[in-house]
Amino acid sequence: MFINLKISRRILSLGGIFFLLLLGIIVEHKMVLSTSHVSKPVEQINTDQKVMALTINVDWGEEFIPAMLEALDNDHAKATFFVTGRWAKKNPELLKEIANRGHEIENHGYSHPHPDNLSVGANQEEIKKTESIIQGIIGRRTHFYAPPYGEKGAPGLRAADLLGYQTILWTLDTVDWREGSTPGIIAQRVINPAVRFGIKPEKNGAIVLMHPKLNTVKALPIILGQLTREGFTFQTLDALITFDQIGNTTSR
Repeated sequence: MFINLKISRRILSLGGIFFLLLLGIIVEHKMVLSTSHVSKPVEQINTDQKVMALTINVDWGEEFIPAMLEALDNDHAKATFFVTGRWAKKNPELLKEIANRGHEIENHGYSHPHPDNLSVGANQEEIKKTESIIQGIIGRRTHFYAPPYGEKGAPGLRAADLLGYQTILWTLDTVDWREGSTPGIIAQRVINPAVRFGIKPEKNGAIVLMHPKLNTVKALPIILGQLTREGFTFQTLDALITFDQIGNTTSR
């Protein structure tokens, strides 16, 4: 009798634990599925003005950032650096240098995971941890979020929304991380972007994605020089978004 009672209590305990786990999964699932009120990522600004935003996603490559800053200064261009929390934690002085030169610093999550593979809560922790680190270094909180790998599934978008963040993707991808991306090829992907999905990308109001790579450093003066001659200016995302409403994009 005592043994049966002990077994029954164990079964009830295990059943209770299972029920709580199941309830948590159901709640999380509902949060993920409720995307009707989730903001769409910003991929381009709809404007007839010749203005662009260069966004630089940073989780490595700090050795190339000083040269990128010099190139930006030489053409009086501003950029937005999306940095991971772990990178900011290891490179506080460089983060301060970026901010002191008038560039925008925003949130790229903490550990560069795949947001689509995380829960809403785990994505929130990635963003909040990074926000805290950046604010502790430069005294300003972040409000834009660039999801690693450009993933735009419900968990990451929902997490950003709940924290009051706007998710940012891109119009023009330099694909500078890919083997064979020479400085000339990287530059042409911005200066004269190819037709994608049957659409010729619009450069006005474009958001450009790049990374701190050697060939990107070499391509940057080409991009800035040519597009400046065409009448373009390069603004931070905060400044670009003031130009008009969100437009269409060729990214997927």
